[in-house]
Amino acid sequence: MQDTIGIPACFSSGEKSADDPTAVTRSGQSVFMSVFRTKIADQCRLVTITWYKNLLLHGLSVSVEGPGGESQYGYKVELKPWCFWRKQGSKRFVIDGKPVDVFWDLKAAKFNGETQPISEYYVAIVCDKEVVLLVGDLKKEAYRKTGCRPALIDPILISRKEHIFGKKRFSTRVKFHEKGGFHEVSIECKNKNVDSLGGMVGVEPEMEIRIDGNLALHVKHLQWKFRGNESINVNKRRLQVYWDVHDWLFSPGLRHALFIFKPVSSSTSSSSTPLSSSSSSLSSQTGSSGSLEGLNHGGSSEFCLFLYAWKIE
Repeated sequence: MQDTIGIPACFSSGEKSADDPTAVTRSGQSVFMSVFRTKIADQCRLVTITWYKNLLLHGLSVSVEGPGGESQYGYKVELKPWCFWRKQGSKRFVIDGKPVDVFWDLKAAKFNGETQPISEYYVAIVCDKEVVLLVGDLKKEAYRKTGCRPALIDPILISRKEHIFGKKRFSTRVKFHEKGGFHEVSIECKNKNVDSLGGMVGVEPEMEIRIDGNLALHVKHLQWKFRGNESINVNKRRLQVYWDVHDWLFSPGLRHALFIFKPVSSSTSSSSTPLSSSSSSLSSQTGSSGSLEGLNHGGSSEFCLFLYAWKIE
């Protein structure tokens, strides 16, 4: 399987995909997507686990990469709030002649208003009598239910993509490293009053990004710096932050900005990709799992968080 990513200059891409942000707008749903690399049916494949939520339903979908990088195999579970739904179950499909089973248990799942559950659940994928991917905290229950052993090769979390809505402030919780703890990330865009040459009071937009309540990045004159990147430190580890807030400032109606948070390992810190000042827009970065953002091998240090912040008036 080919993995070729870095963050390209201005993240430009001409492709539209099934999870295009415009589709999120039309459906009015929040989306939390995690992409893993693991071994299934004798090949390393990308597995996408997506939680989505709107006014009518709360759902989960699992898709596995097929030939040519397409998300060919998958299953969807809809958690409708006012009627019976399958809070526990399994589904089998066949990949390259081998059975692959998806098990889930959401009977006691705690969401606390979030799109993805925060505890008391599991989603497991089984192939060749091995649990090749397991998410959630009920790990013992998952192994007991499946009757299978853990895989010899641990899956790798490649990226997370999240769509959130707000007026001025946007926040989420994320792990930047597999062995690290959760961090609270908040982004706020506000206007600052400034004195102009004619004595008139003008307004300039600026942006603040905070990690665990601490100011990590302050961008002034946002109308000129609506695209860019900066390196910050989180718990003595480098984190590259990319942003594109052009549509927040210059597009009418419901619009989104894109933020990318990418941990930088010491071995790659000297070769991180700077952004150009090109006017091309930042890509939606939601292509099929097979073409996913060109991430190279490197484990959790190559993890990326793609945060779509939808600004509503």
